[in-house]
Formats: sequence, structure tokens, C-alpha cells
Amino acid sequence: MKKEHYCENKSGDKLYKIGMFAAMNHVTIKALRYYDEQGLLKPVYVDADSGYRYYTAGQLPVMHQILALRGMGFSLEEIRSIQKGTSEKVLLAARKQQLLAEIAERTARLAQVESYLSADKIESDNHVLIKQLPEVIIASVETTLHGYEDLFHVMPPMGQEMERLGCICAEPEYCFTMYHDGGYREEDIHVEICQAVTEKKPDSETVKFKVMPAVETAACILHKGSYEGFPNAYEQVLRFVENNGYEICGIPRESYIDGVWNKETEEEWLSEIQFPVKKLSGEPM
Repeated sequence: MKKEHYCENKSGDKLYKIGMFAAMNHVTIKALRYYDEQGLLKPVYVDADSGYRYYTAGQLPVMHQILALRGMGFSLEEIRSIQKGTSEKVLLAARKQQLLAEIAERTARLAQVESYLSADKIESDNHVLIKQLPEVIIASVETTLHGYEDLFHVMPPMGQEMERLGCICAEPEYCFTMYHDGGYREEDIHVEICQAVTEKKPDSETVKFKVMPAVETAACILHKGSYEGFPNAYEQVLRFVENNGYEICGIPRESYIDGVWNKETEEEWLSEIQFPVKKLSGEPM
């Protein structure tokens, strides 16, 4: 090593100029100056005349620790705390848990990507979204339908009764149907038709009022068009639930956003299928 890259102190220890010390550790001079400013690694000697910074071989372990911890994602503040006496083992264990959580989150995202890739088609309006359903006050009519087309006969009288009771629909509007049979039926279908309102009114003979608690996690998918296309939407959301480590934990809802009341054609109808779900134990969140 050329003499201009180092000098010796009175004890005979080599003092390496900042450029040489940077090269020895594969870092930039700028990085060493920054570590100096942050109090992580200060030069042992600064020449008063030239301003040159000098380091010793004894500082290499400190430099290696800084680089190793930075490589594992530790912040400068965390490294500084270790230098001041915080247990490195404790922080390493915490960092391990953080990385495991990040891996679990990315694994869950990867599973979602793969579920979309495995679908027959990918469109902007058929993506499954995990979201919370808020607590709502609802006016509801529980009845048995001879067939699904009977929904159109039940809703108008329900609206008239709600108007008589002085109900005010909540904003944004939230109208949905729940099926209590636990499975698909073509006739004698037990349904509960619900409309979010601003306050509970006294129950009438046909319309009842109650508070629907929030659903913390629901798998939801939009469906545009006739209700005859609902089976395809149900298939997609159920496949998502199965492929992403969820299980159904409540009654699904069919939420009606746009329909015959405000659109001229069935192609313009917009609905959302909502499945209350929860993560299977042991599955990554």
C-alpha cells in the first residue's frame, strides 16, 4: 500500500485516509461522511490543516456491523441504538418477525394475482375486493319467493310501506338481499330484502327494523348486467375465497347499485356480491 494512502500515529497504528478506508469497505466517501455526521462512525483523526479524515483497522468491525445491519433493512436510528447498548439480538428477532409478516403479505398478494391469472377472463369489473361492510340500520322484509323474478313484485310494496312509515334511505344508498336457505334453490326461496335507513322506526306488519353489525372482512365482486349472470359472479368470488385461504363466515348479500329503477336496459344494471369471510387459521394475512 502506498504511503500516501495512510500515515501512522505515535503508537505505530496505521491511519487510513478516507478514500482508502472507503475502498477497503466498498462504500463511497460520501457514505463515510454521512455516517460521521450521524455519529455512527467517526474518524479517529482529522487533520486540522488539510481536513483529511483518517480511520484505523480497529474500526473495521464497526463498519462491517453498520453495513450488515443496513443490508438487513435496519434504520440508522436502530443501528445507533445498538451502538448505545440496545441488544442486537432483540432487534434482530424483531426484524425477523417483520420480514416474516412482509413475506406473508406478499405471498397473499401473489395468491391473488395467480387467482386472477387462472380465471377465464380478466376485466376491470370482475375483480374481487376484500373490504369492510359498515354497520347499518336496515328496514327489511323477510318472505318466501316462488322464484327469483318475484323480487320485482316484493320491492315496490316494501318501498310504499317504508314511505308510509316515514323512512329516509341512508346515503349512499345500500339495498341488498340475503338468502337464508344456505344453498341455491329454484323455488320456495327464503329471502330477506334490506334497505339501509337513517333511523329505526316502529315495526309494521311487513317491514321490520334492526341494526346490521359491521362485517370486518368481506370478499366482494361487481356484476354488470342482468341478474341471470349472477352465477358467474358467485363462481369467481368463491374461487377467490378458496384460493386465497379464506372461509365464508356469514350470509352472502346481493347489493343492488343500479337497476330497473334508474336504468333503461339490463346491460346497465350494476350489482355487488358480498361474502362475509375470515382467514383460515395458519394462513398469512
